Amino acid sequence: MTDLDGTTTAGGPVARWAPGEHILWRYRENSGHRVHICRPVTVVRDDEDVLAVWMAPGTECVKPVIADGTPLHREPLATRYTKPRAVRRGRWSGTGVLKLARPGEPWSVWLFWEPGWRFKNWYVNLEEPRARWSGGVDSEDHFLDISVRPDRSWRWHDEDEFAEARRVGLMEAGKAAEVRAAGRAALDVIAAWGAPFSDGWQHWRPDPSWVVPSLPDDWDRTPAHVSS
Repeated sequence: MTDLDGTTTAGGPVARWAPGEHILWRYRENSGHRVHICRPVTVVRDDEDVLAVWMAPGTECVKPVIADGTPLHREPLATRYTKPRAVRRGRWSGTGVLKLARPGEPWSVWLFWEPGWRFKNWYVNLEEPRARWSGGVDSEDHFLDISVRPDRSWRWHDEDEFAEARRVGLMEAGKAAEVRAAGRAALDVIAAWGAPFSDGWQHWRPDPSWVVPSLPDDWDRTPAHVSS
């Protein structure tokens, strides 16, 4: 894991990560600052245009659950965001995920494959622009998402969760309007077939020498410094 204090200068940006380095891709709760999603990933590319990371199959991650252990997707929507929660460790099942984040954009783009590396789809995850720190990046999920098929057709996802989050006060009206605007901006990029959709990432493959990164015991540590 990248050293917490070794890559940041006072008031300066976090250093770039080299391909093959292990970092954490994390999300904070919408109702507070606690980290409730943590995924160890391997850096593919990190420059002024994009941060690309690979989450390998079988990666040990942290995810939120209802306090009694019920997976979130099995909890009725009416109580999904109001019941007490806990976090649980578990392994990422299925094929791996390539995540692409362009600096300052309020979304990241994830690529999914079927077994045998048959490309399945892109997934636009609307989220807070990521804050970089020496051990990884932190964000906040905005509920609403867009999937894009290989034929460039698209559709919205989780509009019911987005509406419920607004209803229970996890997202104010002004923020919800910003998220909708971000979604429309993402659709403009899709319509123009801009980056990263046009960059050929669906043909990318991980280095076979890479090992699956481990989940550190201090996965929820507070960064000493952050930089956008």
